Amino acid sequence: MSKGRIKRAASTLKALEGVTFESCLDEGAHAFELNKWLIEVSWEVANKVGGIYTVIRSKVPTTKREFGDNYIAVGPLNEAQIRTEVEVREPDIGALRRAIHEMRNRGINVIYGNWLIEGYPQVVLFDIKSAAYRLGQWKKELWESSHIGVPDSDYESNDAVIFGFLVSWFLGEFVHQLGSEPKYVLAHFHEWMTGVGLILCRTRGLDVSTLFTTHATLLGRYLCAGHCDFYNNLGNFDIDKEAGNRGIYHRYCMERAAAHCAHIFTTVSQITSYESEFLLKKKPDIVTPNGLGVKKFSALHEFQNLHAISKEKINNFVRGHFYGHYDFDLDKTLYLFSAGRYEFSNKGCDMFIESLARLNHMLKANNSDVTVVVFLIFPTRTSNFNVESLRGQAIAKQLRETVHTVQNELGKRIYELCLKGEIPNGDSILRNEDIIELKKCIFSSMRQSLPPICTHNVIDDGIDPILCALRRCELFNKRSDRVKVIFHPEFLKSTSPLLAMDYEEFVRGCHLGVFPSYYEPWGYTPAECTVMGIPSVTTNLSGFGCFMEEHIEDPTSYGIYIVDRHFKSPDESCDQLAHYLYDFSLLTRRQRIIQRNRTERLSELLDWNTLGIYYYKARQLALKKTHPELDESQIILSNKLRITKPISAPPSPTTSRSSTPKHFSEDESDSESDEDLIRPAIERAKSTEDLNVSLNKSLNLNK
Repeated sequence: MSKGRIKRAASTLKALEGVTFESCLDEGAHAFELNKWLIEVSWEVANKVGGIYTVIRSKVPTTKREFGDNYIAVGPLNEAQIRTEVEVREPDIGALRRAIHEMRNRGINVIYGNWLIEGYPQVVLFDIKSAAYRLGQWKKELWESSHIGVPDSDYESNDAVIFGFLVSWFLGEFVHQLGSEPKYVLAHFHEWMTGVGLILCRTRGLDVSTLFTTHATLLGRYLCAGHCDFYNNLGNFDIDKEAGNRGIYHRYCMERAAAHCAHIFTTVSQITSYESEFLLKKKPDIVTPNGLGVKKFSALHEFQNLHAISKEKINNFVRGHFYGHYDFDLDKTLYLFSAGRYEFSNKGCDMFIESLARLNHMLKANNSDVTVVVFLIFPTRTSNFNVESLRGQAIAKQLRETVHTVQNELGKRIYELCLKGEIPNGDSILRNEDIIELKKCIFSSMRQSLPPICTHNVIDDGIDPILCALRRCELFNKRSDRVKVIFHPEFLKSTSPLLAMDYEEFVRGCHLGVFPSYYEPWGYTPAECTVMGIPSVTTNLSGFGCFMEEHIEDPTSYGIYIVDRHFKSPDESCDQLAHYLYDFSLLTRRQRIIQRNRTERLSELLDWNTLGIYYYKARQLALKKTHPELDESQIILSNKLRITKPISAPPSPTTSRSSTPKHFSEDESDSESDEDLIRPAIERAKSTEDLNVSLNKSLNLNK
């Protein structure tokens, strides 16, 4: 796909019914003129816990461009992270300062400052411990107003209750301090842990327009972890019974009440929207896809250079890890990886490992000279590093230093001989002492045991799901195996003595990210791969996969491989994944480079400057519900975009799986005519409800 085609596609997403998103990004001038405020509430504001931290953090620069200083992020105080996340100071805005001082005067510890991220947004953080003495009183009020009871033994839910009451208190005080002049305050709540605050905004009648976004339904995550046929049985679950059996009924009630109380309820993908209809008994008003802050490169080859640099670092690790068994060509080695929370079934680890066993068989049966090294990055409990892993890196380092020393000596000898007018020969250059030193290193690198499949000593490794699956599939890194596996049960960091790389650098060095998730409301990992120009495997049960299927005619041609886990049996899906991986192994180096170029060009579609318009629309709908008199331009999500396949891609669908890799054109020109650049599929939707219905039909997800 050409750059022109991608830019045209992104422009179509940004401009809906004549309103361009760029016109709304005026550094807060319009928000200041209207006295419009956005209070964004999340448990992960300046508090990294999971994926929502990435959502909030990456969205801030775009949101700040829309609201300016009228944007405030609210979250709980995490004293362990505040030193590195927040610059603490006092607020300049009078109404905000007075609201915070009023709460402090009542004994609440409130921290104000600026989040140390791009955009430098204002943050208000509440110390939950300072209000713990009010818990009993507040739980009583919550029960009387909404009949939601919270057990004393659930500390996380108790914290959520305290946080919700603090947020509601702050919002009420802030609205009061703004005075009697016209004002429009929007409060956007993320996930169930902020739900109490939204419920109280409604029961207390605050003059606030509320939005609630669920990034993954609480009960859905629990049900999927139970190995049930989740999506084909959504209409058959006894919701209250299932939540009660899992001891999360009170949490479920918070989430469901927040979804129903919110003026506008949103989810991050169509697949989660479909799920919410059954589990939360509320159809989302709008889908707000997650974006990323995309870093623009001045030259196309720049990200390819970063890939080569990062890959060489992975090469050095692999040389050490497989010492004594390093008999494969790194120029013919592919690096695959999967990463995320350690949810063995939800993240598709079970299917991925089974498909690797099938891939190993296919490569050996076809006498392939390609080696596939697979990294599984899933943090779990460990006691320490594996001694063999550390020893391998030490041996590789020693050999590298010895060879470097010998190289320097050889260079000096050659130089001296040439100055004397002599022609260097083997005996005069390489001496016996050099050979002895090299022999010492070579003999020390010999070993009888197999390279370890895990870099750490995992606690209870006998019942660890990934290790058990690797043993069952007999993926032991034998010499004959064409698929080698490395389980790294720890987050990647640049200070590690084993693999000294941070996550972004590591991803750039790999060839393919594999995320065959069964339950993935959005899927930031494949989205991050796309932004960095790395092809990825996802599924039609992930929000990202559905988004790509919706907007791209042939995702495979652009390095987005979508496994069907909805309408195929597990065995068929596993076989499809194995064949995707095998086809990828057949690509030449040039074909992979062209594919990475195409993948990276899709990044503009995932930029918050493109997808932020959905959040803008959600806020406009919320304001219209609470302030129908507000005369502000409204946008209707009616223009649907579908990107055509590149000219060089083969027709799709094909009658059978290709036995050879796809052939990519030698040159991907940006000079196509406008008619060839884009084929928008315009579907008129008179309301958001009509739009969601049409999208559900396109995903075959109707009841």
